[in-house]
This record gives sequence, structure tokens and C-alpha cells, in this order.
Amino acid sequence: MSFIRALREAAEEIGPGIVADRRDIHAHPELGYQERRTAAMVAARLRDLGIEVRDGVGTTGVVGVIRGRSPGRTVLLRADMDALPIQEENEVPYASRTPGVMHACGHDAHTAILLGAARLLAERRAEIAGTVKLMFQPAEEGGAGALRMIEEGVLDDPPVDAAFGLHVDADRYVGQVALRAGPAMAAADSFTITITGRGGHAASPHRAVDPIVVGAQMITALQTLVSREVSPTEPAVVTVASLSAGTTDNVIPAVATLRGTVRTFSPEVRQQVEARLREIAQGIAAAMRATAEVSYRTGYPVLHNDPAQVELVRAVVGELLGPEAVVERGPVMGAEDFAFILQRVPGAYLHLGVRNAAWTVPRPVHTATFDLDEAALPIGAAVLTATALAFLAKGPPGHGGGA
Repeated sequence: MSFIRALREAAEEIGPGIVADRRDIHAHPELGYQERRTAAMVAARLRDLGIEVRDGVGTTGVVGVIRGRSPGRTVLLRADMDALPIQEENEVPYASRTPGVMHACGHDAHTAILLGAARLLAERRAEIAGTVKLMFQPAEEGGAGALRMIEEGVLDDPPVDAAFGLHVDADRYVGQVALRAGPAMAAADSFTITITGRGGHAASPHRAVDPIVVGAQMITALQTLVSREVSPTEPAVVTVASLSAGTTDNVIPAVATLRGTVRTFSPEVRQQVEARLREIAQGIAAAMRATAEVSYRTGYPVLHNDPAQVELVRAVVGELLGPEAVVERGPVMGAEDFAFILQRVPGAYLHLGVRNAAWTVPRPVHTATFDLDEAALPIGAAVLTATALAFLAKGPPGHGGGA
């Protein structure tokens, strides 16, 4: 894979363009299934490179297809485009211009990186045996945009043989790539518990059934689901993230609502936690003369990295950045809808270090102060490009078509 070394230099040469794209996207964030400006920008960039484009996939998704000089396998590279409903607090020239919306999870970087990879691959079209699909998806943040694009054929025509994606990692430094074979990111479910009691005057609580007190008991009891009912060897998280009830200080409301998330790696634990969550909520409500309606929504599955494809990425990163750049990553309780892709085709999801070694204060994702060292962007483009080329070079021919 001697061609890999040259890609680092080529990616650095187009680095300013990747940075400019990232800053433009960052300044104009769009929520899930609203990424019209971003999608239009992506489609225009791809067409300028002479890449086949299909837009409007899964509402606002974009698919680019690069067909090589001859038939071979098909590899898919993916980026997500949506932002989060967060008010940015960074004072930078490229700060969000949309009130209450921010690229706080690095999807602006993912999109810019894949656009950079698209340019590198298009310039090497004559060297490709097979096909590269570029998947720019909407609504990763809870909207299951990947699943919608699958339903609209992103893995078909030609059928995809392997898929790769990346996510920025604010805990790893620039020049590091974190990988894990097997189960790498958790399944994510959500729940809502609606507690109905009996409202009354706050000065006469004995005449009411206080749903806030019932909710407090539930919150405490739900913490035992992991600590006392799930095996210590099984990763699991139950978090109540919202308690809403009442409108003033002297009225006991009739209804309180709890909302939260469950993260698991095992199907058995996933089923166990859901069943016990319902039993605990309804049992506590009944014991305290209230009722509880539980709505439990199954979300993203476990993201499972194919060991063979992880080894491919390890080899690519080792040659591109040096063997010390590859970092073993533990299981992550965060979730990713790229898991739907990896349920259907083998592949790997890697984490790209974006932390500047000089930063003394962390800038974590999903916060109003998230940011990244843009030196990581051309590295990401080189890694994705090299991974795609290495996969196609290994053969034998698969489903993909050539020019």
C-alpha cells in the first residue's frame, strides 16, 4: 500500500479548502431533515468534481458515486450533516449565525472531511478498480437518517461491499485514530413516564397525590436498575434527563413527566431493563396512589465493527500516520445510527482525534463550547481516502461496477 504515504501530502495541499468548507457549514448549521443549504453545497461540490450525484435521498441526503476504471467491489464512505439545538458560546469568526443551533458534535467537520476525500478520490479515478459511494446523510442526532437512506437505496445499485465512517474525538489528540473491533457503541433507547396523581393546594398535600414526589421515588429507584439488577460485567446506563411538572410554587400539579435514555450492549440486558423499568415505574405509582404510563422507544442498535475491516483501517492509519497513531478505544455508551449500515454490510467506524495538545480545558461534544483543531481535517480526509482505496485494492471483484 505504498500509495498511502502520498495521500497525506495530497490531503494537506487541499487542507485550506477543507477548513473553509468546515467553517462555512459551521456558520450555517441546520437541524435534522432541514439540511437544505448544506445538502445543496455538497451536491454542487460533487458535481464540480464530475461525480454522479443523487440528492433528496432520505429527505435531504446526498449520494455521490465515483466509478473507477474497471469493475470491482463497492465501498461506501459516510458523513452526517445535521447540527444540534444548542446556542453556541464560542467567540470565533465562524461561530453559528443561527440562534439556538450549533454544530456541537462535529458533523460540519465530518461533511468537510468527506468532501475532501471526494476530491482526492475523483483525482484518482483512473487508479480505482471498483466504485466508491459517498453518503452525506441527514438527521443522525436522533432522527435515524441513515436508516431512511438505507430504505431509499443507498446500499444498492451497485450493492455496497463495505462501509466506513468517522467521528471526531475531542478526547484524543490530533494525529491519533481510535478503533475498536466488535461492539463499539451502545444501543440507545428512550422512555417517557407520565405520572398522574391528584392536584391540590401546596399547603394541603394530604388532600392531593403529588406526582412530583412519586417521580422523585422513581428516579431514585431507577438508579438501582444498573447497580443492582444488571451484571457488573455488562455495560449499561439508565439516565433520567428531564423531570417536568407544575407551573408555580403553591399548587401541586396533577401530572409530572420523566424522560430519559437507556444505553446497553446486550440484547438480553436491553430487554431486561425495559421490562423492569416498566415494573418499577408502575409499581411505585400504584404504591403511592398514582398511575404511570410508560412509553418506551427502541432506538439505534449496537454499532458493531467488523474485525477484518478494523484491521484494514489499523494498517492504513499505521502507514499513513505511524503505528503510534492507532489507539485502542474502549466501548462507548454513546450511540450512532451508522450502526444501521453496519448491520447490513461489514465495515468500521473510527474516531479521529481533534484535540489540540495545548488546550488546557476540554472542549467536549454536545456542549456550547465544543471546537476542534482544524489540523485534524486533512488527516481525516487522507484516512478515509486511503481506507477506501486499500479496500478496493484488496479484491476480489464484488458487486460494484466500473466505468
